[in-house]
Amino acid sequence: MDNLLLSITTLTYDTLRFGEFEDFPETSDPVWILGKEYNALTGELSLGSTTDCDCVTGGTGPTSDTGWGCMLRCGQMILGQALMCRHLGRDWRWARDQKQREEYISILNAFIDKKDSYYSIHQIAQMGVGEGKPIGQWYGPNTVAQVLKKLAVFDTWSRLVVHVAMDNTVIIEEIKRLCMPWLDLAGEAEGEGEVNGCLEGACALAEEETALWKPLVLLIPLRLGLSDINEAYIETLKQCFMLPQSLGVIGGKPNSAHYFIGYVGEELVYLDPHTTQPAVEPCEDSQVPDETYHCQHPPCRMHICELDPSIAAGFFCNTEDDFDDWCMRIRRLSCKKGGLPMFELVDSQPVHMVSVDALNLTPDFSDSDRLERFFDSEDEEFEILSL
Repeated sequence: MDNLLLSITTLTYDTLRFGEFEDFPETSDPVWILGKEYNALTGELSLGSTTDCDCVTGGTGPTSDTGWGCMLRCGQMILGQALMCRHLGRDWRWARDQKQREEYISILNAFIDKKDSYYSIHQIAQMGVGEGKPIGQWYGPNTVAQVLKKLAVFDTWSRLVVHVAMDNTVIIEEIKRLCMPWLDLAGEAEGEGEVNGCLEGACALAEEETALWKPLVLLIPLRLGLSDINEAYIETLKQCFMLPQSLGVIGGKPNSAHYFIGYVGEELVYLDPHTTQPAVEPCEDSQVPDETYHCQHPPCRMHICELDPSIAAGFFCNTEDDFDDWCMRIRRLSCKKGGLPMFELVDSQPVHMVSVDALNLTPDFSDSDRLERFFDSEDEEFEILSL
């Protein structure tokens, strides 16, 4: 799979469906976007379908992701938002025609559609082949979450932990073990004594591995109904957009994916990756022409009841305190009346669940076929109800 396809960016509107862009309605309702309350919106990083790029295998593959790459682009957008939080902070905002910070340029380069970019569509499509998704086949939110988890392993600059919580369950103990790997070695060494005042094993870790916390990207694939979203989940979904750790939601409709970043009233606010544009190439001074990475018009809106029930919700916790705060807010949310919890938050792994670690996955995840039951569940027609 030598050459893979195309390139990056675009506004987030489907020009085939919208003749003109709609302004936000005049309303007293707050506009909640990725954990912040607004009366007016600012542009978030957005990616979309592109053309004019390398072909897949042997020069005979697709030269555009038009028609099949929308969920891949949504996956790029939700991870791009996480990287901006990681390297620039949640309060950073893009400004037109200003020289950008090096961290920002590095984030853009991570998504440029070249084979050596960490999160290019080349890399996502190639990794998807290992998940049983041929290039050109539409992804569901669960599959793209698993692919991003695998690709993040190779991003040594960001050093993210991308965790995909399966079976509608978030396990606190499991996440803390992943984000603080030194705890395991320290615990093992306690029984073996100390060497030169340090715990043997823990001291053998590289300095970056002994950081108190590796930043967490938590992706939670969910099915909130059968063919339509169960209205009992609507208020809970809205509340998730209000959490300060929110990365939004990827979902939409089969063969038409969107990146949902918030809501106003009974409408979801989303970025649409369906506008196709030419590939972006970095300039000679390493700057990236970046206007098409950002919204030039108000984002799109749709009634929340039109949302397909198969989604993946995302959250970013830069520190352990952020994660503890998220857990506290989720527990409070689950106690509120008027909505069903979308997922369960537990301290330790329930006895009925199979640990992914027990399968001894290697960094290239070569035995992913053994995880088919976990990774390919987005098309199953089931619904879990909390009583």
